[in-house]
Amino acid sequence: MSACQESARSAAPAPARSAADRPGPPARALSSEDGRRDEAQSDGRRRSSQPRALEDFLWIGSSIVAFSRWRLGYMVEKCMSSMQTGTQMVKLRGGSKGLVRFYFLDEHKSCIRWRPSRKNEKAKISIDSIREVCEGRQSEIFQRYAEGSFNPNCCFSLYYGEHMESLDLVSGTGEEARTWITGLKYLMAGISDEDSLAKRQRTRDQWLKQTFAEADKNGDGSLSISEVLQLLHKLNVNLPRQKVKQMFKEADTDDDQGKLGFEEFCSFYKMMSTRRDLYLLMLTYSNHKDHLDAGDLARFMENEQKMTKVSKDHCLEIINKFEPCSENQKQGVLGIDGFTNYMRSPAGDIFNPEHYNVSQDMNQPLCNYFIASSHNTYLMGDQLMSQSRVDMYAWVLQAGCRCVEVDCWDGQDGEPIVHHGYTLTSKILFKDVIETINKYAFIKNDYPVILSIENHCSVPQQKKMAQYLVEILGDKLDVAHVKPDECGRLPSPETLKGKILVKGKKLPANIDEDAEEGDVSDEDSADEMEDDCKLLNGDTSANRKQVENMAKKKLDNLMKESKIRDREDPDSFTIAALPPAGTAAEKTGSKGKSEDGTDTADEANPSSNKRASRSFIGSFSKRKKKTSKLKKTSSFEDTDTDQESTSSVSRAPLHHSRKKKTMKLSRALSDLVKYTQSVGLYDIEAQANCTWQVSSLSETKAHQVMQQKATSFLHFNQRQLSRIYPSSYRVDSSNFNPQPFWNAGCQLVALNYQSEGRVLQLNRAKFYSNGNCGYVLKPACMCEGAFNPSMDDPLPGQMKKQLVVKIISGQQLPKPKDSMLGDRGEIIDPFVEVEIIGLPVDCSKEQTRVVDDNGFNPMWEETLVFTVHMPELALVRFLVWDHDPIGQDFIGQRTIAFNSMMPGYRHVYLEGMEEASIFVHIAVNDITGQSSQRHKRAVSQKPKAGFPGQPCCCTAQP
Repeated sequence: MSACQESARSAAPAPARSAADRPGPPARALSSEDGRRDEAQSDGRRRSSQPRALEDFLWIGSSIVAFSRWRLGYMVEKCMSSMQTGTQMVKLRGGSKGLVRFYFLDEHKSCIRWRPSRKNEKAKISIDSIREVCEGRQSEIFQRYAEGSFNPNCCFSLYYGEHMESLDLVSGTGEEARTWITGLKYLMAGISDEDSLAKRQRTRDQWLKQTFAEADKNGDGSLSISEVLQLLHKLNVNLPRQKVKQMFKEADTDDDQGKLGFEEFCSFYKMMSTRRDLYLLMLTYSNHKDHLDAGDLARFMENEQKMTKVSKDHCLEIINKFEPCSENQKQGVLGIDGFTNYMRSPAGDIFNPEHYNVSQDMNQPLCNYFIASSHNTYLMGDQLMSQSRVDMYAWVLQAGCRCVEVDCWDGQDGEPIVHHGYTLTSKILFKDVIETINKYAFIKNDYPVILSIENHCSVPQQKKMAQYLVEILGDKLDVAHVKPDECGRLPSPETLKGKILVKGKKLPANIDEDAEEGDVSDEDSADEMEDDCKLLNGDTSANRKQVENMAKKKLDNLMKESKIRDREDPDSFTIAALPPAGTAAEKTGSKGKSEDGTDTADEANPSSNKRASRSFIGSFSKRKKKTSKLKKTSSFEDTDTDQESTSSVSRAPLHHSRKKKTMKLSRALSDLVKYTQSVGLYDIEAQANCTWQVSSLSETKAHQVMQQKATSFLHFNQRQLSRIYPSSYRVDSSNFNPQPFWNAGCQLVALNYQSEGRVLQLNRAKFYSNGNCGYVLKPACMCEGAFNPSMDDPLPGQMKKQLVVKIISGQQLPKPKDSMLGDRGEIIDPFVEVEIIGLPVDCSKEQTRVVDDNGFNPMWEETLVFTVHMPELALVRFLVWDHDPIGQDFIGQRTIAFNSMMPGYRHVYLEGMEEASIFVHIAVNDITGQSSQRHKRAVSQKPKAGFPGQPCCCTAQP
């Protein structure tokens, strides 16, 4: 057997991609490797009282203990051995009694398993899915048990999966807990420390072993032809039975004929998964040889991948790194397996690797950047009844968010609290929130964090808030050294590195300097709720249970039936409760509406308690059909009353004369506000030069401003910050479409980070384009001069971009998540849709034909063409669907900023999936004049593309 044949297993195209390699939402980790450095020192002090034997174990991620290499290997091996032997532990479930289970590490060191379990073989947690291991009684589940219930040395928690599920365990001894904590930390650190190829190889081997074991139904250590056929159906492979038998026979080389051992199975899998598209591409550049030499590879990289100055040495490095066959390595050539490995590696990904780091100018005023922003950051779920958690601040800050929201209310014992007012959401201490922000604000990057304070507290508790901010954040609040430029513009993200800006109300300059408090407007408060959405008004101790039960029922109905959820359909972004301007009032129905826009009928709760929950419980569904008065308000300010629905239906004037509401503001809290003063938006032209103010608008009011004064609003956003937040009717924490507000130059588009879906995918794509640092530079035309994003030709006279996307093939596309029959269901019929999201004139979507019965390696070979006027604002979204006679099922997606795409032949890995991808060719051309946006499949051959400003050193310009 040749060396090339011996490399069959390592050369098999990777069927499983590690979590670190995959695109997708950042895990809700409570800390990171960097963030654990501070914890490590305190952990060391805390553990000093434990037995000396435990000190021998390495705490991965810290630097408190130094081991020689042999000692480290011995201790790690000891941990692994103990974990694989297994440990009996108690799993906690909150209110109920714990479950005694036997936990063990599987033989491949890839999963934690337990027994007994009704899930059988599915009872496992993969090591790659673990985001954090916490020692002691730190989780919410542990907090439900009284102090002293468990020895804290025996307690630990695992957080795993995209939704940060927890596994809370209590071991019999502290030493057993330390063994598991240490071993898991080692496995996690080992995964993150491996280079990309080694990681992919390890994951590939584990996947092949796991797949082989699961396919071996009778447990005899080999696979029969019937077991192989069942496996192929599970993998979405639809090959002719005769072809499968032929490959089976070729791979079956040992004495035990008719069955495949593990090594034979690896050879079979390699034969089955050889890529025809990549093989033909290799033949094109190798002059029909079965390999690429260094010169062939250089031509491919320069001609197709648009790299420049590709040296022979660089090509040889690629061959040595990706070619699994030792004979090919000696000859300096790249065979089909090596070429496949290279094209499947990060080097062949569609995302520009330079954009993993900050690559934009960070020295411009803050108003020149889009800033990643969170709404009601503390909430884990809906806006009415979900849990408030300080962990959410840790998660969103590490996910790249740079503006977090803190809703502050008076708490007991003089301690301010954070929660969503007038609802049943749980409460957390303001002090704990600030401590968490202080700990996690700058773990991932040093660019400034904006703390959006929604202040509902009395003056004494405001003073306590100011005290905590100063004591905990310290020098992070000090911006005395930061000097504005001559024009009085805001400082830059670079200048404000490591600083936290408090966004809040500020006392007027005409108040006596010695006064400890003063009156300020209370009508510029962002995020106030409509009365209709309030569950609690005043003292509700008597009827809280009733309100809670009815709210649960109403919320369940809303989740199932409401049109305001964040769906895959982009047309369902706008909230259904808000009809477009001009909708006739009579269309809303005639059932009991009073002049103030509230319902006179009370369908749900005719009891004497109806006042406490009247609007949400009794009339929420009707309120969703409010008349156009809701969009025609007397000003663009935000209030917590129904004044906006009682105002004149005429076009919104920019001033009003009604009596303004005020509140008391503490001098101590006011003095912490420097560059980000919260104000209402009253006169868009007059306020455009107030550079140190931040105006907050609900999505509905912002839409109104854009409809009435689009050019003025963009000019306004060239000088100061604006924050857009979700309508209070989005009680299910759904999200609005952020793109129209980015088009208008709004910097702080606040989203519900807890609601995963299309909108957050767009948001991630936006901010990944600059190292996910939370700041993305606006296009130059949006920072100076006139610009109207709604025009058909917003940039007359400028070159446009033609995007030519050739959809070539798909790899290992899974069945839809909600497939009723799971792996046993029918093989999918996939097609690909490409969508452009940007300026209205650029928005477009096209799709390929359907490929029947092939999710493993479907071939499309179709070209889609788009015209883009402003690529700096555009996002490109790749979606894969399963065609069904009665509709279509969503399989997966990947969204990328237009300017983050790499040219040439690229793999588009679907977000959050193991190895599912589509193979494409990307070309971008400069064009002039009018071009049809709906041009589809117009190019049958590979287009010639121009990428101006070619970089050097083997990099490509998207």
